[in-house]
Amino acid sequence: MQKLSTSTIDANDPAILTALIQAHRPLAELKGVIKSIPNQQILLSTLTLQEAKDSSEIENIITTQDELYKHTLRTDLSNLATKEVANYNRALQVGYQAVKEQGLLTLNTILKIQENLENNRAGFRKQLGTVLKNEQTGDIIYTPPEPQLIPELMTDLEQVINQEPPQNDPLVQMALIHHQFESIHPFYDGNGRTGRIINILYLVKTGLLDSPVLYLSRYINHTKSKYYQQLQQVRANNDWQGWIVYMLKGIEITASQTIILVEAIKDLLQKQKHTIRDQFKFYSQDLINNIFHHPYTKVQFLEHDIRVSRATATRYLDALADYGILEKHKLGRENYYLNRELVELLFNIP
Repeated sequence: MQKLSTSTIDANDPAILTALIQAHRPLAELKGVIKSIPNQQILLSTLTLQEAKDSSEIENIITTQDELYKHTLRTDLSNLATKEVANYNRALQVGYQAVKEQGLLTLNTILKIQENLENNRAGFRKQLGTVLKNEQTGDIIYTPPEPQLIPELMTDLEQVINQEPPQNDPLVQMALIHHQFESIHPFYDGNGRTGRIINILYLVKTGLLDSPVLYLSRYINHTKSKYYQQLQQVRANNDWQGWIVYMLKGIEITASQTIILVEAIKDLLQKQKHTIRDQFKFYSQDLINNIFHHPYTKVQFLEHDIRVSRATATRYLDALADYGILEKHKLGRENYYLNRELVELLFNIP
């Protein structure tokens, strides 16, 4: 396997240029819409969990939205798939913090992402990677590089990721980086999920997004067969155009969908803010932040967030439930409170 080369990419290819224009427009709009949310941590805590679910589902790690949010309340009651998706979310957050602090996406950060994803420190694989075979004929169509080549290939990829300015438009560069990472297949497990985290973090690193809230995994999940087909078309036929256009289309679609979702969350936040402010003397911005930061909240969360006693937090949440803003439910011996309108938005993304 060769180091990543872009010499075969035609920067003036009409199909790529058209797809770039169509992808950049909603991505720039999304960045602006996110800035209009007073507390962006609200989006970071909810939308990254959606990304974690969709990316894991590509690898047949299946859980439900309800199980994921209940995991934030009681980790001891979670099944294995839910815990794995929660690991993905944690890995994404770890990577995001590192990129924000360093302005770089380094090998050390990629290794930490994979460590949090898999809950081990196995590092780069020391064994041959899994070969890809034609499902009809059984013929081998791709063999990942041998283990001894991985450190050099990943070091080269790290340089491409952090190249300033990028050799290509950053969105094209992201597509190239993703293909190279998946082809190197550097880890024993979790390569697909790690690669999709790198996609999001690269957009943050290059300033195209401020927060990792793009639903690219949802697009890949909905077009899974084409995703793998286009990956292989590059290896078999050097079809970079098809791969890049496919990835750019994904950015266009998911950025547009996320704009609609973020706008809906912003509108709901304002609606509930005004209702609580008009109806309850205990209104505060920290209270609003809590029931949006935690669509499934509980007394302990509110105690911490607005610094009140357990009894006071319980009284506030019960009052909101009685009024119909929240729904009160049982989980084990504890109560939790569901922001139903917010949950409906998050659970019904197209």
